[in-house]
Amino acid sequence: MSDTPIICFGEVLWDCLPKGIFAGGAPINVAYHLRRFGLEAIPATAVGRDFLGDEMLRRFSYWKLSPEFASRVDKRTGAVVVDLDDAGVATYEFLDDVAWDHIPLPDALKQVAPGAAAIVFGTLAQRSESNRARLAELRGLATRAKQVYDVNLRPPYDSPALVWTLAKGCDLIKLNDDELGTLLGLGVEAAKLEAAARQFAERTACARICVTAGKRGAGLLWEGAWSFVPPEPIQVRDTVGAGDSFLAALLHGWLRGGLAPAENLRRATRVAEFVATCDGATPQYQLDSKGYPIPG
Repeated sequence: MSDTPIICFGEVLWDCLPKGIFAGGAPINVAYHLRRFGLEAIPATAVGRDFLGDEMLRRFSYWKLSPEFASRVDKRTGAVVVDLDDAGVATYEFLDDVAWDHIPLPDALKQVAPGAAAIVFGTLAQRSESNRARLAELRGLATRAKQVYDVNLRPPYDSPALVWTLAKGCDLIKLNDDELGTLLGLGVEAAKLEAAARQFAERTACARICVTAGKRGAGLLWEGAWSFVPPEPIQVRDTVGAGDSFLAALLHGWLRGGLAPAENLRRATRVAEFVATCDGATPQYQLDSKGYPIPG
């Protein structure tokens, strides 16, 4: 294992879509796409002692993600019913009190954490008090790691107070324009996206803020400089996991790829658009010489 892995802490679950059942969960989707980019990603999560847990760990092995840090607990493996509107945009209904609500920190993970390059986490898995405590402990152990927060609000687990708490001490925060508007108490029009991102950066004391805006594109505030990339026309299949692939590509460009922020944003946007043309959050693909996805 690399001495600088990226730890992805949070939910792992089965996405039950109209077109099939797919392995997912935002932090695990990020880990999957990080692996496609050749980075060492650790899924820190939990599954049940059931068939769906067995199958999830089998997927991890197939994806070349270590199952070592996915603990088995005496709860059922997580699942979510995903409904898609006519534009392919998803809404979610989650099972309660499932395995990923009770993520432990095994000794092996505690030993790896001090050398980690980054920790990626979101809001949903912090719906349980136990996970909030474990994440705080993990962040405290990972003294060298970049702290990466993917806001990723999923009602009813979308407490603004929790978001502001989790955002403390972060090196990069990603959220979408609706989430940004909700958290700041204002609507965010395209022309005001930069101003809102700067306001959010000031409130969180985070110098790197990424805002995805669906059909309008994506913006990146990076240490005071603002970049914006418009979208390319695509035929959307579903949007599940598109933002997770975006974050994985952005992290690769920042931590390993040596890309300038504007180019990094452009590539991450193209990766997310590709995933949105596929079914589910973890399609198979290869990368061309510049790190852009191609089917296969």
